[in-house]
Amino acid sequence: MAKYQRHLFVCTNQRPEGAPRPSCNADGKAELHTLLNQAVAAAGLKETVRVNRAGCLDQCEHGPNVVVYPDAVWYGHVGAADVAEIVQSHLIDNRPVERLALAEGCIHTAACEHRPPKS
Repeated sequence: MAKYQRHLFVCTNQRPEGAPRPSCNADGKAELHTLLNQAVAAAGLKETVRVNRAGCLDQCEHGPNVVVYPDAVWYGHVGAADVAEIVQSHLIDNRPVERLALAEGCIHTAACEHRPPKS
């Protein structure tokens, strides 16, 4: 089997109700992971694209989150309705979905305007 060309990391972290930060997988069903896996298979990309479950990606305020590597594209607020567009636009046409891409200033920084201040 050839190496995968891309990996999609889908946050499936589940936080308890009332946690200070939101959860990407509040219901524990990991539906987004399942839908992306199905869409990748339906598009005939199973041999070149791997869809992985990920623990917390530390972008909780933007969740649910999906990261595409090696492209280093971080998507936020991804829902079931976005799956087909990510597969077609990003994985097939090599055009990241700009409307879902997280701002550079929010990726791995405490300075993101969407993060609550630390107490």
